[in-house]
Amino acid sequence: MSFTGWIIFFLIIQVVHFLGTWKLYQKAGRKPWEALIPIYNGIVLMQIINRPKWYVFLLFVPIVNLLMFPVVWVETIRSFGKNKTSHTWLVLLTLGLYIYYLNYVEADKLTYIEDRSLKPVNGVADFVSSIVFAVIVATVIHTYFVQPFVIPSSSLEKTLLVGDFLLVSKVNYGARTPMTAVALPMVHDTIPLVPTSYDGLPKYVNRYKSYLKKPQIPYFRLPGFDEVKKNDIVVFNWPADTVRFFFHDHTAMNIRKPIDKKSNYVKRCVGTAGDSIEVRDGDVYINGELLKLSDRAKPLFLSNIKLKEETSLEVLSKYGIEQKDLYGYTYVIKSSLWDDIAVKNYFANPQNQVNLIEQNRDSINVYASGYVNNPELVQKLGIQIDGVQANITVDQLEQLKDEPSVTSASRVKRPEGTGIFPRADLTWSESNWGPIYIPKAGDVLELNKETLPFYRDIICEYENNDLKVIGDEILIDNQPATSYQVKQDYYWMMGDNRNFSEDSRYWGYVPADHVVGKPVFIWFSYDSINGKVRWDRVFTTVGGDGEPVSYFRWFLIALAGYFAVDYFLKKRKKKKETTL
Repeated sequence: MSFTGWIIFFLIIQVVHFLGTWKLYQKAGRKPWEALIPIYNGIVLMQIINRPKWYVFLLFVPIVNLLMFPVVWVETIRSFGKNKTSHTWLVLLTLGLYIYYLNYVEADKLTYIEDRSLKPVNGVADFVSSIVFAVIVATVIHTYFVQPFVIPSSSLEKTLLVGDFLLVSKVNYGARTPMTAVALPMVHDTIPLVPTSYDGLPKYVNRYKSYLKKPQIPYFRLPGFDEVKKNDIVVFNWPADTVRFFFHDHTAMNIRKPIDKKSNYVKRCVGTAGDSIEVRDGDVYINGELLKLSDRAKPLFLSNIKLKEETSLEVLSKYGIEQKDLYGYTYVIKSSLWDDIAVKNYFANPQNQVNLIEQNRDSINVYASGYVNNPELVQKLGIQIDGVQANITVDQLEQLKDEPSVTSASRVKRPEGTGIFPRADLTWSESNWGPIYIPKAGDVLELNKETLPFYRDIICEYENNDLKVIGDEILIDNQPATSYQVKQDYYWMMGDNRNFSEDSRYWGYVPADHVVGKPVFIWFSYDSINGKVRWDRVFTTVGGDGEPVSYFRWFLIALAGYFAVDYFLKKRKKKKETTL
């Protein structure tokens, strides 16, 4: 819906409100016309129902207003003596239209209760009132100030770990007001605790969505005190999220989500609007210069490590390389061992995913993808592991090159044609691609068959134009076009875990209107593999220089101090009351 459409809709709502309440305003000692004036009518209504005037502000906050309208309906009828449970259900089930009945049929019989009690009449009413108020407050905080997230994948491993619970600031870049007008509060795109499987496969159908696609509110962002910069870790809505990547049910293939209901992703911004980005052998270059990462950024690269004969895998642990960092293995098996029943049983196990790749007179070389489930058993059987693939940092790779028991260490080179953006006929790979220009608002982009693959999604997906290509001619909104002026800024987001990250290398630019916020704090961290809390990461900051420092101890001290002061004040108050 356009801005003009929303203005018309707002005025219609004012007329609807006036027609349904003007007699009630009059019954409460106000003038009938006061029910018609936008915003002012809300202030007067709050006075009638004996609620604070600032409640009017909540009526204009998307999502929050969906909770506030029912509250106001109930408070309105109770101000005129309709306190029974049946009255409450009537006004809720009729979406407030019961007030029309009171306004035109029972207005003469109603009595306005000016000083009615606002205290809930029973325990159930008190509970419901508390829950509604808590949800309203939490929704305002989540939408405009700070929102909790959890890291589900390893794309930022070493910087943010799987199981880190984050607080994401909405105020740094400016809070984006909700774009989906009708949605359940406190949830994202689906209703929690509702089964969403069919024959063991996920299924995404309309009845499980937590929102309605229409109406959509125009994009608006409140002023922030920061802007997205290179090296920032950013939470954003995944631009490519059209559901089909996540759900196997063919009926879901054409389901498209509103921007603010697309899946939340977290990556590092490596390129901002106006930059030219390129990757050479895995390293990021911006405008021809190597990108200088913050000292907390530790990019991971899949690397080949060749070990000297009889070298144990334990040598890798000296450099912080754990079992979970190891992927592929090269075995050397002496031919005399190949007929050993224990060796045969090990390699016959499907979990070891072993492929025989070479055989000569002295040995059989075997490559195994995946983990070695039991390294101790492998060595006990006399099987030599002479090479591994490990996901390690640049520093770890350089250290291994100087390790006496390591023959060689180098990054894995990915082949060309691995679905790299813009998925055109280019000889690019995961580790070598570009340069790619990142558009900024106001840029005039030249359009032709070579440049169109880069900007197609910007034109039709992110800026909502109709794009057609007929022969050699490009049409935008049915008009021939040789150029296009960009409406918003774009960013390039990548994971630090370079070989295991779904990021801009595969789906391109991140529009400014998809930015959600900036992770600022890790309030909890849990290692699900080892079943342990990572206490050294609890209450640590995401940004900053040097190693993360936990403020958990100071939090506990502050909490203990609060309870001590609270106990002291209550005890003194009680003593004072006893004396009186």
